[in-house]
Amino acid sequence: MNVPRRPPQRVSDRVAEQLQALVRERRLRPGDRLPAERLLAAQLGVSRTALREAIARLGSQGLLVARVGGGTFVAEPAARARQAIEEPLAPYLPLFQGDPEYRFDVLEIRHALEGAAAWHAALRATAEDRARIAGAYAAMLDAHGRDDPAGEARADADFHLSIAEASHNLVLLQVMRGLFDLLQTNISQSRERLYTSPRTFSPLSAQHREMMDAVLAGDPQRARAAALSHLEFVHTTLRTLDENEARRARASRLPSATADP
Repeated sequence: MNVPRRPPQRVSDRVAEQLQALVRERRLRPGDRLPAERLLAAQLGVSRTALREAIARLGSQGLLVARVGGGTFVAEPAARARQAIEEPLAPYLPLFQGDPEYRFDVLEIRHALEGAAAWHAALRATAEDRARIAGAYAAMLDAHGRDDPAGEARADADFHLSIAEASHNLVLLQVMRGLFDLLQTNISQSRERLYTSPRTFSPLSAQHREMMDAVLAGDPQRARAAALSHLEFVHTTLRTLDENEARRARASRLPSATADP
């Protein structure tokens, strides 16, 4: 009986196994740096191309972290947890980026997460956390009006994540960080519609300020209410903007009153 042959192992797969063995043998801990690429390739007896492919593979698994110009490191447990959350979401990112209706799914998730984050942050924030939240709020205001939507969106996301960090709930924090790209996409889409008008920018800034003040005051009920009120305002305003835009689009398709019969 012919036994089917196993496909030959790819060089990069073998190198990935060698790298994992090296980490174990040298008892490298999270945050420890691996030898420089040139030295590592020589030690393993492989090409630098195969080494890079292996590092990329282990990076996608959350085991290693490659920093441009900074070397390769054993990943921290938090980075592995974040990778485990981000990877399943990756295929859905084009949907959120391409279909505006998915913004409202993101807002529903943010409702659940950020209300809890604000509550716990108000109870647990340290002096360092409070300083970070205040700094993130100031950076968000400073980013407005600079004609840099990506930078402004990142500042907004950083503010919300600074509150999640102050919750000191590891699971909540890792879920929020894992959703960072999704949150970033959602904020970018929202800002294009909301932050271009003073009529919406002013209340949004006031809502962010209320969230910050409630957390800094150590008032969990006020903090949760501020977070939920802010997200409800975003949700309602976006729905209204969508409906107005759809109404204008329908009106533009109507025949002109001066058109010939």
